Amino acid sequence: MTASRPRLYVDAQFTSPYALSVFVVLREKGIDFELLPIDLETAQNRAEDYARLSLTQRVPTLVHEGFALSESSTITEYLEELFPEPAVYPQDLQQRAKARQVQAWLRSDLLPIRQERSTLVVFYGCKGEPLSPQAEAAASKLIEAAQALLAEGRDCLFGQWSIADVDLALMLNRLILNGDPMPANLVDYARRQWQRPAVQEWLRLPRPAL
Repeated sequence: MTASRPRLYVDAQFTSPYALSVFVVLREKGIDFELLPIDLETAQNRAEDYARLSLTQRVPTLVHEGFALSESSTITEYLEELFPEPAVYPQDLQQRAKARQVQAWLRSDLLPIRQERSTLVVFYGCKGEPLSPQAEAAASKLIEAAQALLAEGRDCLFGQWSIADVDLALMLNRLILNGDPMPANLVDYARRQWQRPAVQEWLRLPRPAL
């Protein structure tokens, strides 16, 4: 019997940075999968069938051979262990831990940026009002960390590409694509990450009108 394709549930607007992260990993690893949009605007994620499937009732959720898993960095780590080649995390133990640190930080901190520069800026071209003092402070923190991680002109965070690069580039693009100030080297870095074929494929997905 042929194994069923993994199913990836994402938001219907294709604006979730976390869904993007899992999508890119699946594509980078060459895994054939089914992409299934969930309409968060109509609370489809709270529907009984999806709630039974997704413990957190959020996107993304991956279903693989009857096993359902939510939370994006958990999904990408699972995929890395299950399909180790090609790698999407650094092979060195400490560097891999730092990549996971970057992912966890981007998901748990910098809330003012996420509030004032939603991913509608990135995927729909919407523009926000000038940053509040709190968001400016968060932007400064982001820039300082990115500059430290990309010191000495590095093209990627850890010597070679990892999924943490896409996650960081998305956070930077919340500001860059809104026209907020950003050092030129970080603009170049984010632009390079955005040219990866898997990211470009996500950008081309048909989005409903706002």
